[in-house]
Amino acid sequence: MLELSRRHLLASAASLTAWPLAARAANAPIDLNVVRRSIEVNGKSASKFAILGPDGKPGLTLQPGQTFRVNLHNQINEPTIIHWHGQIPPWQQDGVAWADLPPIAAGASRSYDYQPIAGTFWMHSHQGMQEQDLMAAPLIIRNAADVAADRQDIVLMLHDFSFKSPQELMAGLTKAGAPSGGMGNMGGMSGMSGMGNMSGMSGMGGMSMDLNDVKFDAYLANDRTLNDPDVVPVDKSGQIRLRIINGASASNMWIDLGALSGTLVAVDGVGVQPLTGSTFPIAIAQRLDILLTLPASGAFPILAQIEGLADRTGIILATAGATVPRISARAGQNAPPVDGSLETRLRAAGGLAPRAATRQIDAVLSGSMSPFSWAINHATWPGVQPMMVSEGERVEINFINRSMMSHPMHLHGHHFQVVKWNGQTLAGAMRDTVLVPPMARVTIAFDADHKGRWLLHCHNMYHQMAGMMTVLDYQGVPVPALT
Repeated sequence: MLELSRRHLLASAASLTAWPLAARAANAPIDLNVVRRSIEVNGKSASKFAILGPDGKPGLTLQPGQTFRVNLHNQINEPTIIHWHGQIPPWQQDGVAWADLPPIAAGASRSYDYQPIAGTFWMHSHQGMQEQDLMAAPLIIRNAADVAADRQDIVLMLHDFSFKSPQELMAGLTKAGAPSGGMGNMGGMSGMSGMGNMSGMSGMGGMSMDLNDVKFDAYLANDRTLNDPDVVPVDKSGQIRLRIINGASASNMWIDLGALSGTLVAVDGVGVQPLTGSTFPIAIAQRLDILLTLPASGAFPILAQIEGLADRTGIILATAGATVPRISARAGQNAPPVDGSLETRLRAAGGLAPRAATRQIDAVLSGSMSPFSWAINHATWPGVQPMMVSEGERVEINFINRSMMSHPMHLHGHHFQVVKWNGQTLAGAMRDTVLVPPMARVTIAFDADHKGRWLLHCHNMYHQMAGMMTVLDYQGVPVPALT
C-alpha cells in the first residue's frame, strides 16, 4: 500500500504542479468530433456513432477550473445536436434543436462556452433516435478533491444495443402495439437476493407492470459484452472511484459489485450521504459514484443486470497477474423491477434550503403499449402546453404515473430534490433524472433560477419519441414556437 500511495501521490503532485500550465491554456477550445464507426458485438460488426474527445476516445474529462469551451464538429452525413446531460449551460447551448436554433448540419460545427458543474455526467444526441445508435459518451468534470484523492477513476458506461436501426425498433412498437421483440412482467420474476424488493410497486392492485419495450441483441459496458469484456487494470489494495453511467435508451438495471462492498457517495453527479452496499439500482440516464477498496489482489467483476431479465453486462477489475474469469452474459435468474428501495433511502449531502413551495405543478404520466403512445398531462409532443414558472420561485412538480410502466423523468437545466415518494416526505437526493414507478406519485422540488426554455421528458427514448415530452418555460423569456 505504501508503494501505491506514494506513486499516486507523486502523480497527484505532478498534476497539481502542471495544472498552472493547463490553467493558462484553459480557454483553448477543445474539439469534440461526432463520427460514424464500426463496432464489433459478439463477433458481428455494426455501423454506429461515437462522440470522440481530443484523445480519440469516447467522451471528455475536464480538470478543476477548466471551462467547458468546446468546438463540436459533425463529421457524419446527417444533422445532429448533443445535449450535455445534467449540466446547466445557457439554455441556447443545452443541446436541443429549436426553430431558430436548428441541429448542426452534416459537416458543420458549433461552439459552446460555459462554466461546468463538477461530477459524473454524460453527453448524448437529442436528434431523432441517434442516441440508440450509441451517440453517447461520458462527460466527467473533476474537482480539486478528485485530484487530491488517492483514487483511481474508472468510468463504466452502459448501453443497450441492437443490430436493427432504431427506426425498425420503433416501427415494431408502433405498428404492432406490442414490444419490439419481447416484454417482461412481474409474474415471470423470482427476484434476486439483495437486489431490492417490491416496496416501490404498491398500489398496483394485482395488475402486472410492463418492462423492456424492446428485445435488444446485447448489452454493452464500455462498448463490450461479457463475451469479450473490458478488463480494467487496477492496483493491489487499490482505492477506486467507480463512475457508473446508464446510457441505455430503454433499460433500467441493477449494479452488482459481487464480492466487493462499495460506498455510494453521489447520484447524478451530486453528493449524497454515504450508503454502503453491494447492489444498487440505476434507472435510464442516472449515474452512481461508488467508492471501492479492493482486496490485495484478484479479479473483480462489476456487473449490470437488466430489470426483468437474466441478461447482463459488465467490466472486470483485475490486478496484475490475476486470472480473469469467464462470466456468462446471462444470470441464473431474472432481476426484479427497479423500484424505490434505494431512492427512499437516499439523503442529499447538501439539499435545497428550507422553503415552502410557491408553485405546484402536476405532471400526469399516461400511456400504454397498445396503441404505443405516451403523454404528459394527456398531451403528446409537440402539441403540449408549456409549464410556466417565474424566476425565483420554489417549484414542486408532482409526477403522477397512471401507466403500468416506469418512467425516468429528466428535467433539463436544473438539479432538483426528491421530496416525496408515494406520500412519504423525504430530504432525498439532488438529481436531474428520477424514476417514477407504475402507479406511483413522486414529487421533486427546485429553485427556478435558470431562465430559459427547458425540456422535461421521459428518458426512455421510445416513450419520448412517442410523445412523452414537454417544456418548462420562464415568464418573460422570449422562446421559439413549438413546431
